[in-house]
Amino acid sequence: MEYMIAVRGATTVERDTKEEIEYKTCELVNELIDANALTGADARCVSVLISTTKDIHSFYPARAVREQGRIDAPLFSCAEPDIEGALPLCIRVMLTVACRTERQPRHIYLHGAKTLRPDLCCEKEEERK
Repeated sequence: MEYMIAVRGATTVERDTKEEIEYKTCELVNELIDANALTGADARCVSVLISTTKDIHSFYPARAVREQGRIDAPLFSCAEPDIEGALPLCIRVMLTVACRTERQPRHIYLHGAKTLRPDLCCEKEEERK
């Protein structure tokens, strides 16, 4: 039997540059993979959904994930709705994962995106200490 989970995360970039988008996107994906033990035979990523705010247009975060090579799954990119007051320069990622054992997903929020889910960020930082 396989279980399906969705693992969410988000990060922000300080500037809309190719280098920063690549770095921050790969940093987030690496954290999601490591925190959820997605490198063994027990779990595999089956799809990746990536969204960006309208102020990110220098580089595709999905391309950074694909070129990094840690995930061999279909990638889909989309734009976040342009909502007044929304967190700017934000990249969101959701991994759909098939697991052989039931587990709780570990969501990751980095940099400025910590403000989106402080309840999850504080919990994760305490676990790392």
